[in-house]
Amino acid sequence: MPRGSDDRLPVSGTFPVGVELLIAAPRSRYVGRPADGPAPVSGPEQHATVTVRAHLGIVGDRYFNSPAHRGASVTLFAAEQLEHVARQLGLPEGAVLDAALTRRNVVVRGVDVDALVGRRFDLDTGDGPVSFQAHRAANPCAWMDVVFGAGAFRALRGRGGIRCEPLSDGVLSVGPGVLRAS
Repeated sequence: MPRGSDDRLPVSGTFPVGVELLIAAPRSRYVGRPADGPAPVSGPEQHATVTVRAHLGIVGDRYFNSPAHRGASVTLFAAEQLEHVARQLGLPEGAVLDAALTRRNVVVRGVDVDALVGRRFDLDTGDGPVSFQAHRAANPCAWMDVVFGAGAFRALRGRGGIRCEPLSDGVLSVGPGVLRAS
């Protein structure tokens, strides 16, 4: 999955993936000035399963049924991109960055998520496929330099994941899955 360059090949087909993290956060932790640090956690954010509702988002997430985020209520991120960030920051080989700090709803391993912009795809983690339309890139913000280290914001440009609209209801779970892109 990791790209050797910024050239993206169209992603279509069926890919075995691992869903490593699911986040449904009732409020944003990255508010105000990054120098002040993230807001404290206000309740459970990481979940073993989440419920997705068509055109609304993830139940319990701050963007669920938010008119301003209707076409972008679910964010998807490739875990491999954190390995790129670690290399760019000069961290020791094997250093692991916490994917929860990206604040993306669904973190997967095994597919070039950023290449899915503009595409329709299904993600099935065992309870049936959930369909999504990837509308646009989920650009990183300055908070990445605060939570990962100076240079992380730049390292994530073009690698920050995607903003999606769910097209069907369903359940996603942490663990093995299949992503089908058309």
